[in-house]
Amino acid sequence: MKTTSSWRAPSRAAHALARLVPLGAALLLAACVNVDKPPPPLSPEAALGEKMFHDPSLSASGRQSCATCHDPAFGHGAPNALAAQPGGSALTLQGARQSPSIRYLAANTAFHFDAEDTPTGGFFWDGRAASLGAQAKGPLLNPVEMANHDAADVVRKVAQARYAAEFERVYGAGVLARPQLAFDRIAQALEKYQHEAPEFAPFSSKYDAVLRQQTHLTPQEERGLMLFKDAQKGNCAACHPADKAADGGHPLFTDFTYDNLGVPRNPELGHNRDPAFFDLGLCAREGGDLQDRRELCGAFKVPSLRNVALRQALFHNGYFKSLREAVLFYVQRDTHPEKWYPRGTDGQVRKFNDLPPELHANVNTSEVPYDRKPGDAPALTDAEVDDVVAFLKTLTDGWQP
Repeated sequence: MKTTSSWRAPSRAAHALARLVPLGAALLLAACVNVDKPPPPLSPEAALGEKMFHDPSLSASGRQSCATCHDPAFGHGAPNALAAQPGGSALTLQGARQSPSIRYLAANTAFHFDAEDTPTGGFFWDGRAASLGAQAKGPLLNPVEMANHDAADVVRKVAQARYAAEFERVYGAGVLARPQLAFDRIAQALEKYQHEAPEFAPFSSKYDAVLRQQTHLTPQEERGLMLFKDAQKGNCAACHPADKAADGGHPLFTDFTYDNLGVPRNPELGHNRDPAFFDLGLCAREGGDLQDRRELCGAFKVPSLRNVALRQALFHNGYFKSLREAVLFYVQRDTHPEKWYPRGTDGQVRKFNDLPPELHANVNTSEVPYDRKPGDAPALTDAEVDDVVAFLKTLTDGWQP
């Protein structure tokens, strides 16, 4: 991320390399094991979590489950190109942000500032939840998502579910009569499911097979990987590490930090009809703990690029609808800003139009490929963009020879 404020480390690449060892050690599924070996059975808690994850009756509408917005067929991300998913009691309300993939999050940590004051970890786009369990509680109670009134409302629905007796066997007789305790156990079960189930960390992409020496990249994919890692070209690996960890664990393609990319404002989002509204991300998250860190305004979580080719809407606001377009934005944002931002009545390009002008200095403009100006050559040619996209497609799980 940007180097002009105190919280940004001098080198994203060095920071990413430093995180490879603990991240690799934290993975629940070692990527170098025999992928044909049957996984161990889920714990009783995780088995319950699996049922609840796929149960639409736990929503006010009766038609929305966790899996609705985090579809396994789409890398546990959104299954469509909407900027945000519909929710509420009648599925008529729009969410505020794009539904991120929740795959490969077992190695993530609670939000913290590292030794270089870099914001790291946390769940949701703004890191406000400290764990997968805390993250699971959010949509259940969010009025524009599953829209339950309160914890007791969720617990009543579980008490009427086909697995209610199983819930009491696992967590104790009478637990469903204690709403707050039962709600905590619901979140715990959902967290355990995401930690234990192989589908949340399958490491089954073509790139994983390459790392296991089971296949090879095509020449174009190999060129794309080199450009992805080249600090003077794509420089993608500065935030999305692509190499094995010291313990042999396969890369997650995120360093779990935050960046401010100046993504264009998305008119598809209802709250953007108000010209005075800006989604400021990290500094404006629920709880207000970072509201005084104005240099963090506009920063959002660096997502994993695993399964990114399955995404039909990208970035926190779902502005971009294709992977190639997103990569082009990275390398042409500053060389051809007129391609991405509207013009004002004076004919001037309104760059970084999803941030108030006084916060434009927060946008990352110092690192490759953003260190350019109009008239400069983009860091990648069109052909090189195609190469990077070809490589990114090798990160999709479920590859078959």
